Amino acid sequence: MDKKSYTELYVWQKGMDLVEEIYRITTKIPEGEKYGLIAQMRRAAVSVPSNIAEGYGRITTKEYVNFLAIARGSNAELETQLLICKRLGYLSDIDLEKSLMLSREVGKMVSVIINKLATKK
Repeated sequence: MDKKSYTELYVWQKGMDLVEEIYRITTKIPEGEKYGLIAQMRRAAVSVPSNIAEGYGRITTKEYVNFLAIARGSNAELETQLLICKRLGYLSDIDLEKSLMLSREVGKMVSVIINKLATKK
């Protein structure tokens, strides 16, 4: 791989931005969701850049793609949780749109990397 560290990967950097955004907006969700939706959203968000980093640190391309797939799944889980927040009226439209846009951007980037790596085989 060309880069020396996963921290140089734009997709990882955007994933970290997503984590920050999710931590910011989850402070606005009712306290009663502290151990439910808030915790689950934060775990899913943290999983995205964490799995990108872990996969990058693996030896084979197959392992890397596997961890990217996990990151993509966590991102889809997070998008679902954001849509649940929308249905429940927990967050403003502005917060939701910003978070969903960032999540979708990260998801597309991860998918592109998976597709590129899969065609290298």
